[in-house]
Amino acid sequence: MPDTLQDRAVEVRSKNAGPFWITLEVFLRDDATYHLTADETFLNEDVICTLYGVPPAGVQIFRIPALRVVKISFPRPVPQGSLHDRDIHAGQHHVPLALLELPQ
Repeated sequence: MPDTLQDRAVEVRSKNAGPFWITLEVFLRDDATYHLTADETFLNEDVICTLYGVPPAGVQIFRIPALRVVKISFPRPVPQGSLHDRDIHAGQHHVPLALLELPQ
């Protein structure tokens, strides 16, 4: 079975980034895993669109090699705290990203 992102990361987390944005953060264990994960052919706007059903134009990806971190932000599907908001703190949005299979 292929490794997933959570298998190689120190932490994969999501957090509230204000009433209109969600941020995901991936903290990688080592440089090799960072370079594999941060590679734009593996983790890019299209992948985030597929995982989260958001338009690619709103996805922002920040790669921070010195910290071995990839940070991803995208607009919330509904405003925080609104009637249809199912996760007010965005605390569970990291799961699809954490389960993403790494290339062999």
